[in-house]
Amino acid sequence: MILGIGVDTVRIARLEKSLASPSFMEKVFGPGERALLEATAPARRAERAAGCWAAKEAFLKAAGRGIGGFALAEIQALRRPSGAPYYELSGAAAAWAAENKAAVHLSITHDGGAAVAFAVAETV
Repeated sequence: MILGIGVDTVRIARLEKSLASPSFMEKVFGPGERALLEATAPARRAERAAGCWAAKEAFLKAAGRGIGGFALAEIQALRRPSGAPYYELSGAAAAWAAENKAAVHLSITHDGGAAVAFAVAETV
């Protein structure tokens, strides 16, 4: 059963300056995402960060929460070896998923200076 869906769009240019701030990076991105961003070519780092940010907001919408519903760093948008994105949850976000017996699926795309993420939360 579908618990919720969420979608979000982020302008890539919106994050370019923020990525230089260590406090921003720690507040918004979990350790796996920070490692992913550090391993990304500088020319594509803001694009990937925007995708991660959009994924966080899409998750919050699918979970029926707004910004502040969970700490953003608890909602990580990571990549499988194939490149496919997936969520890795911790803290209150992981507790919500366990309590609701939820799996949350993620898709991210980039085009025209924007990143878009789509999340579907379903019971398992």
